[in-house]
Amino acid sequence: MRRKSICVTLVLLSSVVAGAQTPGLQTGVQTNVRHIQEDDRPIATGVWAGDTLYLSGQLASPVTPADPAKGTAAVYGDTEAQTMSTLTKIQAALKSEGLTMGDVVMMHVYLAGDPAKGNKLDFPGMMAAYTQFFGTKEQPNKPARSAMQVAALAAPWALVEIEVIAVKAAVRPAR
Repeated sequence: MRRKSICVTLVLLSSVVAGAQTPGLQTGVQTNVRHIQEDDRPIATGVWAGDTLYLSGQLASPVTPADPAKGTAAVYGDTEAQTMSTLTKIQAALKSEGLTMGDVVMMHVYLAGDPAKGNKLDFPGMMAAYTQFFGTKEQPNKPARSAMQVAALAAPWALVEIEVIAVKAAVRPAR
């Protein structure tokens, strides 16, 4: 009987030790969560969960700002211009958090049809800008990515919205 209780104790002890060494099975371990948000916005710009940054969808900045004096609306450009602007904003947001485009592990790209192209998706335009940020000699990282056409985006002028997930690496790989 004593031998059986020793075996049961060893099995239970090994389960506790294995759980302590297996991510997700640890008991009592908490993930630090920090929201990056502004009081005047309804959503967070991003959320840190541990070493992972979830960056909300970003839209392009205008190529030409609106001019109320002349009565002209802002111009945001085509899919390539909007993708370039959006990725530049993402790059700046990552930099402000101590990350780079090389830390991006997942990207979701939402594309609306371009009215100037008969409401057709301009995937080549998106890729022309994308390839200036990813898979280059200076930044060879190519994140996992989904790209999908949507009927429309929240802003009526928007052709592109991009959200990313980036992970702060403990050790950066050699390049």
